Amino acid sequence: MSPAPATPFFDEARRIEVLHALGLIGAAPEAEFEALSELAARLIGAPMAAITLIDERDQHILASFNVDAPSLPRGESFCDQTIRQPDLMVVPDAQLDARFAGSVLVREAPHLRFYAGVPIVAQAACGRAAVGALCVLDQCPRDLTEDQRAALTRLAKLAEALIDARGAAREALALAQRTHEQATILARHDRVFRQAERMAMIGSWRFDPATEALEWSDGVRRIHDVPEDFEPNLASALDYYPASARAIVSSALAHSIETGEPFDFEVDFDTASGRRLRVRGLGEVDREGERTVEVTGVFQDVTARYLLEQDLRRSAHVDALTGIANRAAFDQRLETAITRAVQDGSALTLALIDLDGFKAVNDTHGHMAGDDVLRAHGRRLRGEWLTDSFPARLGGDEFALVLEGAATREMPARIARLLDLFARPIPLGDRTVRVGGTIGWAAFTRDMAGARDLIHAADTALYQAKRERRGTARAANG
Repeated sequence: MSPAPATPFFDEARRIEVLHALGLIGAAPEAEFEALSELAARLIGAPMAAITLIDERDQHILASFNVDAPSLPRGESFCDQTIRQPDLMVVPDAQLDARFAGSVLVREAPHLRFYAGVPIVAQAACGRAAVGALCVLDQCPRDLTEDQRAALTRLAKLAEALIDARGAAREALALAQRTHEQATILARHDRVFRQAERMAMIGSWRFDPATEALEWSDGVRRIHDVPEDFEPNLASALDYYPASARAIVSSALAHSIETGEPFDFEVDFDTASGRRLRVRGLGEVDREGERTVEVTGVFQDVTARYLLEQDLRRSAHVDALTGIANRAAFDQRLETAITRAVQDGSALTLALIDLDGFKAVNDTHGHMAGDDVLRAHGRRLRGEWLTDSFPARLGGDEFALVLEGAATREMPARIARLLDLFARPIPLGDRTVRVGGTIGWAAFTRDMAGARDLIHAADTALYQAKRERRGTARAANG
């Protein structure tokens, strides 16, 4: 058989799309369709009947009565012609019909002579199209009465209704499955979100400026150390902040409500159980015109990160061995002090200290004993009477003191006290050692260009003192 010609109303692409959307090909036999096939055969008085489906290449049997072939190449199918017709197609004698005389169904078993078929038009989400046919078959030539034609057409409508009902049920099941899957996914996402809240110590919140209603997620309650049924309000929420932090939070929220701008703050925070935390709050607003209708945001416990940053900041500026400032911190502090001295004329003095006999301690008692000596002098420079000065270890056995303002008064007496402090014995297990210090000091003057000149002046005084007698002090130009 040659391919059937297209007809003006026939849309093959949409037809195939509808057919595959229905999922009928390969489906398990259904009793309703089998009964419909048998009823068609009996009403017409034909020995065979079938409900067929036509895809791109083949004819498939959805249901049948006394038809054995499960599938057939589309080019050999009578029903391929039927789906191109608007209604019933009757072939009284296939041997006399040029379209079908060469069909394998006519030339070979079952040696068909008579065919009558009605296109089955089905509905899917993508549209409506003829997907197959309801047909009756006979090995003898014959024709249909008007009543038989009407009956076969009505049975085809019944087949369409069954297919539509099946498709609707299939879509409803798919929708239910999707809904279940979506509910499962949402539940999973909710669990993941809650786990993420716990791991990141974060939570979300929502505030309605009109009603002042405040909503917290479980993560926010967890940070506050309050039970899950705790109902917050704006006033009670602000009570968890120290006074200075409370002002920052209140101002940030009020500014966002008024302007629509987001906010981001990081402040101290006290939980319901009295723990001091560091928290970060971010908020964004939803506005209708010029009016803020909602503020939403996140709230996070950043204490661990904050403490780590503080430790890193301290370690970057603190000498690990002695616990006083290191050279980098000294340089920064001295530059700042000189800037102040230049701007407001405040007094500034720098004292440089070299330990005497420190190398002998390392050589005699070992480097661990030397470290103990350095630690002891570091503790001495942190004494209460030196809290108005800035001590630093410049490296090795070299120390420095930066003194500003009132701390620079009576420098000779202060230097003498330092010399006495450094001359005191230092216990090392069951013995003691004496590692004194020599000091050179200089006051900042207007003719100095900066830190380099001040350090040079103090270092020159230190060199002169060491050359004259260790364990003494000398002032620049003194």
